[in-house]
Amino acid sequence: MNFDHRPIHGSSRPEEKSKPMTWKRAFGSISLALLGAVFALGGRELLEQRRTVSTGDVALAHTPAASVQYVHNPVGSAIMEAPDLVEAAERSVNAVVHVTTETTMNVRDPFADFFWGYRPPAQQFRQGSGSGVIISEDGYIVTNNHVVEKADRISVHLNDRRQFEARVVGRDPSTDIALLKVDATDLSPIPFGNSDEVRVGQWVLAVGNPMNLTSTVTAGIVSAKARNINLLQYDPAKDIFPIESFIQTDAAVNPGNSGGALVNTAGELIGINTAIASTTGAYAGYSFAVPVSIVRKVTSDLIEFGSVQRAYIGVNIRDLDPELAKQAGLSRVSGVYVSGITEGGAAQDAGLKEGDVIVRVGRIAVSNVPQLQEQVGRFRPGDKVPVTYMRNGREHVVDMVLRGRDGNTTVARVDRSSTTVSLGAELAAASAEDLKALKIKHGVKVRALNQGKLRTSGIRDGFVITHIDQEPVSTPADVERIVSSKKGGVLVEGVYPNGMRAYYGLGL
Repeated sequence: MNFDHRPIHGSSRPEEKSKPMTWKRAFGSISLALLGAVFALGGRELLEQRRTVSTGDVALAHTPAASVQYVHNPVGSAIMEAPDLVEAAERSVNAVVHVTTETTMNVRDPFADFFWGYRPPAQQFRQGSGSGVIISEDGYIVTNNHVVEKADRISVHLNDRRQFEARVVGRDPSTDIALLKVDATDLSPIPFGNSDEVRVGQWVLAVGNPMNLTSTVTAGIVSAKARNINLLQYDPAKDIFPIESFIQTDAAVNPGNSGGALVNTAGELIGINTAIASTTGAYAGYSFAVPVSIVRKVTSDLIEFGSVQRAYIGVNIRDLDPELAKQAGLSRVSGVYVSGITEGGAAQDAGLKEGDVIVRVGRIAVSNVPQLQEQVGRFRPGDKVPVTYMRNGREHVVDMVLRGRDGNTTVARVDRSSTTVSLGAELAAASAEDLKALKIKHGVKVRALNQGKLRTSGIRDGFVITHIDQEPVSTPADVERIVSSKKGGVLVEGVYPNGMRAYYGLGL
């Protein structure tokens, strides 16, 4: 192809005389024009092919042309269409509420204290927000513990714009679940699904109130199950023994979604959205939800007993690895390795030994520690559960009677008297373990604090009340009896789990 380099204007070269057109020159010009058109069309086709590859999936670069055409098949082809999520969204959006909180903070000014002497701390009010899920027509609402943990006032806003003041029925820091109650009827609860049947890859919806954008629905798939992200802090002094077996999804979840619903395509609750994996504080690809199997157990315990009835096998455990699997005579790495046995625990009574590998609890297979914790976490002390374990390559099944933390097989009820409700606390008799550790003979433990007089006085979770107005207390009934008989105020004496003794004046 010839390119004419002559300037269009202002040429300094002498003008050339035109030559008469001959049939040879005419034929050559036509041939060149046709050849140029062919090259142009071919180049365009090549460019279009490159564009298709560069803007599509990387895998298409190595896919035959016939397979590439499959991507563009019309509706009704063999390609699986995305599920219709409209019905699931409509079923769940009215069951998800907006939870707003107000917390009173005592703030000190050290500079003012230095220059002008001690002054009472100033009070500041902080507001927060999250989500919740209606689980009964008469006003029970589940949310995350971290949404309401330190709140002095809790408001619930329904999707139909009704608003209610809420009280805390109970909290469970071990699973980050809390239960609220509002005085309302004819609410729209969401039905419970089955988190055991959730499969990786299935479609789910996250429903909540991110960034104060009420009634927001996002969609994604289940990315993983039984995920432990070390979110919850282990604290035996406060009876916090974390159970993390999160459902991981890629549905967009942001601050404000906490406590909201994770639902399947049938509009059933399969989890409570709790956390996101992020380096910025905003959604960055993955979110985590507490499975509904745990949610159902925790909420039913809080309603029936006032506290969570947690059962234990009585073992030290760790995830199985190839070396441990070889020692146990297993052909595959699946199960939970028993690295220690608790004296007098359920596992010892059932005949388990160190080195055994637990592979099933009830009918559910467990391949790692979070799965085992999730399955055991749905039982109460005294429940008899078949446990399958491997020893020397052989399978054994035993009926194990689970026990509480103190080794008992009975449930413990939290006092629900009008006095303890006004105090804003969940009270329980101090356990034998607490008494021994603190070197005291009697006491009543503050298991959890809500809105009320104990929090206002400065008492914190885990405090063990030993005396009220110098009178010893051993049970919540003792607290009820003494406080109800007093007027004006009382002196509360006790000790914290770290051994520090403290005294509080409590106004009545």
